[in-house]
Amino acid sequence: MKLKICGMKNSENISEIAELLPDYLGLIFWEKSARFFDGILPEIPKSILKVGVFVDANFNKISSKIEKYQLDLVQLHGNETPKFCKKLYDSNVSIIKAFSINNDFNFEILKEYESICDYFLFDTKGKLPGGNGTTFDWKLLEKYDSNKPFFLSGGIGLKEMLQIKNFQKTKIAPYCIAIDVNSKFENKAGIKIKKDLSEFKKLLYENEL
Repeated sequence: MKLKICGMKNSENISEIAELLPDYLGLIFWEKSARFFDGILPEIPKSILKVGVFVDANFNKISSKIEKYQLDLVQLHGNETPKFCKKLYDSNVSIIKAFSINNDFNFEILKEYESICDYFLFDTKGKLPGGNGTTFDWKLLEKYDSNKPFFLSGGIGLKEMLQIKNFQKTKIAPYCIAIDVNSKFENKAGIKIKKDLSEFKKLLYENEL
């Protein structure tokens, strides 16, 4: 299970967190976000994949950010249609399509996106498209019947490690490619705490409690 650290904002903090060598670093390009990134991206190790997070952005905007920041993946966190995702997918972009989950979520919706994205991402449904800082009931994922790998997101911090370990024992766990963390590792929006992330990564990777 890999680690994605999302909502990076400050160049110095990005360099600091990159020293931990997470698998993915996420930059949010939604202007309304407290973690909106519009700065200078420092050089980071090539092993870290750069993910650009967008909410209902147009094709040209996404393409320009891909080129400017040499993004490896695009995370679509809004109400992007299958048609729009296909247009991006056909332009040779790796796509993570995010879905906000609550008790009423209809997993049948995913079938329209299976062939036009590389990964799904499941986050907690809240007031914002993401970054609400709360977890959803992971038992809902028992309804997941796709083979598409997914990212697990939504209010995940050190206190959720036991919950993650229990999740890893479930039938659905093999499809979970990565844990996505954000607000639970901050001292303010966009500024991540290296010590806490280091501990989380150790526990996640070494399979320890």
